[in-house]
Amino acid sequence: MAIVETSDLRKTYGEGATAVQALDGVDLQVQPGEFVAVMGPSGCGKSTLLNMLGGLDAPTSGSVRVDGADLTALTDDRLTELRRRRIGFIFQFFNLIPVLSAVENAALPLVLDGAKDAQATAAEWLTNVGLKDRLANRPDQLSGGEQQRVAVARALSTQPALVLADEPTGNLDSKAATDIAGLLGQVAREWGRSVLMVTHDPRIASFADRLVLMKDGRIVDDVHLDGSVDAARLAMEKSGLL
Repeated sequence: MAIVETSDLRKTYGEGATAVQALDGVDLQVQPGEFVAVMGPSGCGKSTLLNMLGGLDAPTSGSVRVDGADLTALTDDRLTELRRRRIGFIFQFFNLIPVLSAVENAALPLVLDGAKDAQATAAEWLTNVGLKDRLANRPDQLSGGEQQRVAVARALSTQPALVLADEPTGNLDSKAATDIAGLLGQVAREWGRSVLMVTHDPRIASFADRLVLMKDGRIVDDVHLDGSVDAARLAMEKSGLL
């Protein structure tokens, strides 16, 4: 069963002459353990698609299913529960709480869910992402790459089916960006989570299994990547997006 499945997904902002069609009939599937990158020019619908999949915004029409649940049919409480337990979020600017340690930040979704072993689980994930010796450090004591690793651990702490990453390397230097892209590949291939990443960087997208290219709210190409560093750039050139 696909972890993500959208059918004729549409989102319109505004009405009449000022209406903007942010998504225009998007059909997409993401399988368990698959790492999918989404690219396209500004305003193509990448972020809107991410918001729909995360249950942060409702479609105008069409359907969105995540881990077997139809997001458009859920009550607000059930949608909140699904987001907290089955979807992990990673953002460009980390969104860590400055006064909390790495382990406290990573444990936060579990604490909010009332889990008794929150810090132990968070410590295990921080160890998995390479921060075993940084558990007690606050964000201002960590590099950008280390802060994003805390965010990855936080996203994984609830054992989600889907991880949504919005420009996760956009605030990092080249080496840290490469490390985080490789880590997201590990999240999918070793730990079995589906990962959908929005990025503007073809080099980072090349770490994914698939590349979905968008333009004007539509998917214009969907290609499997071979792992080579130029794979995403060449796919964008072929589709006329570069």
